[in-house]
Amino acid sequence: MNKQTSLLYKVFVAMLVLVGYTVSVNASNLPRSRQGTLVESTSATEVMVKSTGIGYWEKGMSKKKDIDKTLTISAELDARRAAIYFVLFGGTDPLLKTNDEKTKFEKSQEDFFDIISVSKYIAWEGQDFVSRIKKPIQKNKKYELHVEKIFKINKKLIVDYLVSQSIIIDRKSLVELIGLPQVMVLPVVKKGESPIDALKNNPNLTHAANTIQSFLTSRQYDVIVPEQQAELNNLTSAQFAIGDMAEDYSYQLALSIGCDVYITYNVNIENDKYGTKKAIVSIQAYETTTSRLLGTETGYSPSSSDPPMVLIENGVNDAIDKVLSRIIAYWKDDLERGLQYKLIVSISEDFNADQSEEISFVFSDILEEITKNKTYKENIVTSQTLDYLIWCDPERFDKPTKLYRQIKKSFANNFVDGSLTKNNLNRKMLTLKIEIN
Repeated sequence: MNKQTSLLYKVFVAMLVLVGYTVSVNASNLPRSRQGTLVESTSATEVMVKSTGIGYWEKGMSKKKDIDKTLTISAELDARRAAIYFVLFGGTDPLLKTNDEKTKFEKSQEDFFDIISVSKYIAWEGQDFVSRIKKPIQKNKKYELHVEKIFKINKKLIVDYLVSQSIIIDRKSLVELIGLPQVMVLPVVKKGESPIDALKNNPNLTHAANTIQSFLTSRQYDVIVPEQQAELNNLTSAQFAIGDMAEDYSYQLALSIGCDVYITYNVNIENDKYGTKKAIVSIQAYETTTSRLLGTETGYSPSSSDPPMVLIENGVNDAIDKVLSRIIAYWKDDLERGLQYKLIVSISEDFNADQSEEISFVFSDILEEITKNKTYKENIVTSQTLDYLIWCDPERFDKPTKLYRQIKKSFANNFVDGSLTKNNLNRKMLTLKIEIN
């Protein structure tokens, strides 16, 4: 009997035992325990979860000689439900994140946690209990059985269901509305050092980058691969005006190319006391325009004598899925506000103080008009530099050239003493300059 057939058999037996109960501690299909922990992300589509199940028996539910069987079957079923409940609601990266998503799910949760439905999402189930504790509630009348088991859950199938029910937004809709984020992967290096050189010289870092990129492409992200050191030179002078970020090559490279998110990582392979090795992989995701940390996780491979490349892959798989969940959460949030751009304006020193101040007032008025729901943030406003984050309607300004054309037109209509031209335009950033006429 193979694993899938075994699981279906257990479901069938559970139905025979559980159907016909006239008294139950919980008439709902939702799990009683709702306790689970993530063991590891085993692939781009599956996660391994350890969950607790609570079995229940009271007088009248079955014959006394069948108490243990009844408790075991109901506890196993509850553990299955709890494992899936954890994927939906538990941990740091649940599938259902917003109140709106949770409210929508409530309408179908009873059917979702039906005994047959639950079995569809379990790719594998451990044969043995991690723990098993029988608890009498009332002597000879009521019992509870608490068990722990390991399950491998097909997360992708759950996502497909949630999308089909319009509970969460699918990737296709994200692409249609705002596009999936462009992501670049770079190793962590010391300040001032080149991540490109590190990739060329360290095979462990190269393999980790390839593993992360493979994971991203399997999820249909648009992955940018920095291949040449020369790309570091494609930075405008305005980008170097960001102060302390001037030596952060990872940030500069991400910003200059125009990706939405950049992922940095480091890899350590350590010896353990048993003579084997394990990989420790730390992964961080940043919003490119602000360098804001979106998520950070550390993954650990099992200790083994496997080659370093295998250990690195296991370490990456343990961390990357959780980081990507944070990226999608950020992307959904940004979708509500609009398409984000970083706007940097350099003002010529030939303008006097009053003219420079008037330029900043003009730009505030322009941004009030062109941003979605007047959503923009002033990062820096000085006599020579204006630095903004702005959110625009993607239907109006899906390309930086459209945004630039509108800003140029509005500026010409409101300030006659100067002319606005572009230094550089990319997917995420516009660097402009204003010179005196």
